[in-house]
Amino acid sequence: QVSLMESGGGSVQTGGSLRLSCEASGFTYDDYCMAWIRQVPGKEREGVAGIDTDGNTFYTDSVKGRFTISKDGAKNTLYLQMNNLNPEDTAMYYCAAEWRRGCRSTIITGPHDFFPYWGQGTQVTVSS
Repeated sequence: QVSLMESGGGSVQTGGSLRLSCEASGFTYDDYCMAWIRQVPGKEREGVAGIDTDGNTFYTDSVKGRFTISKDGAKNTLYLQMNNLNPEDTAMYYCAAEWRRGCRSTIITGPHDFFPYWGQGTQVTVSS
């Protein structure tokens, strides 16, 4: 049974850092396109970062240079290192997975309904 479990969210001040983790069970990341997607209540989901089976990474413009997506195959864990956080980064962050080589061209722009596997989310709150 496939499952994803996020952790690492919390509350920080502007300029602070957090590292989100997403541990998988039931499958190996090597065969999956993985992504971090965030959502604010009342707004649509936003693709934040993605990583494909070859290790290529993708980011939305607002986080380029601040966020880094990575994965550890040995631990079967996906990470999102978030630096220089600002209040606009406040959201529930989800990891998502799709079994395919490479990632869809819409991994950042969405829609993201094509991801069959999602975690339960971890809240990130950035105060000014």
